[in-house]
Amino acid sequence: MGTAERKIMNVLAGRTVSPPPIWLMRQAGRYLPEYRQVRATANGFLNLCYTPDLATEVTLQPIRRFGLDAAILFSDILVIPDAMDRNVRFKEGEGPLLDPIDADAIAALKAPDVKGHLAPVLETVSRLRRELPQETTLLGFCGAPWTIATYMIAGHGTSDQAPARLFAARHRKPFERLLNIVAEASAEYLVAQLDAGADAVQIFDSWAGVLGDRDFADYAAGPVKRIIDMVRAERPGARIIAFAKGAGYNLKTYRQATGADAIGLDWTVPLDFAAELQKDGAVQGNLDPLKMVSGGDNLDEAIDRILDVLGNGPLIFNLGHGITPEADPANVERLVSRVRSHRQGR
Repeated sequence: MGTAERKIMNVLAGRTVSPPPIWLMRQAGRYLPEYRQVRATANGFLNLCYTPDLATEVTLQPIRRFGLDAAILFSDILVIPDAMDRNVRFKEGEGPLLDPIDADAIAALKAPDVKGHLAPVLETVSRLRRELPQETTLLGFCGAPWTIATYMIAGHGTSDQAPARLFAARHRKPFERLLNIVAEASAEYLVAQLDAGADAVQIFDSWAGVLGDRDFADYAAGPVKRIIDMVRAERPGARIIAFAKGAGYNLKTYRQATGADAIGLDWTVPLDFAAELQKDGAVQGNLDPLKMVSGGDNLDEAIDRILDVLGNGPLIFNLGHGITPEADPANVERLVSRVRSHRQGR
């Protein structure tokens, strides 16, 4: 099959596909026993990301098991600050840790050697495109500048990203410089992923939901637009999904503000609002990840509601955030089967 028959690429072009294509955020992860087995041999999470043999294997695992319509590169959004020598490490039970950055360090920050430092990741992308079924879309990704900056400033994740919000209020110019450096590095990274074989890319703004409307425009939507503009200046046909988790009503103008082909929706987005957003183009989402834990009729009903409201337009079926380690793989099988039994206009 050729690229034109990759269902997700058709949806990203604004077409309705029935049944809609499906993939899951964090589909390669701890809920799969085969992933846990590989992870145990990897000598650390970043080493797993930077070892093409291992990263290729775990990316392919959910495709082999479930036959999903897309594989997403196994990596992490924090490889960009890692390329900036911010001492990124992952501690079991605590998540990511970095050396916190201040205004002086931002002033001294230089553009990273993206292609050099992330060469192993790009090698994984190339291997995946060779090994995946031709009809399976390969997705690359990066983190959005706002979300990356929140980790760089605090040195870890926080519940409301107050350190980054305060830093932006007190040191606006250094903060904007940080966002710009991250945006430029991220655009270079996405172009390199596309050149290595990715069909499309997603930008994850996991912490967009903590921003008010003005800050959302300045720190979330604006920098994502900058990335998309830079990518399209190099690769005009690039297809891009933008996912601003928790953005709520700010999603109303997010597609227009960023230029994204599709916008990801978290599970708190009401379906009637999602249907309004779908009038302007493709949407992706938005099943509550906990439905993958509960299973049964509760899962079926949630799937059907999304399909009934959004299934007659350009939709990529996904979760509203990453699948959790507690999810039962049998529920993923149930999800895929139910989505694929849907027919337009039923």
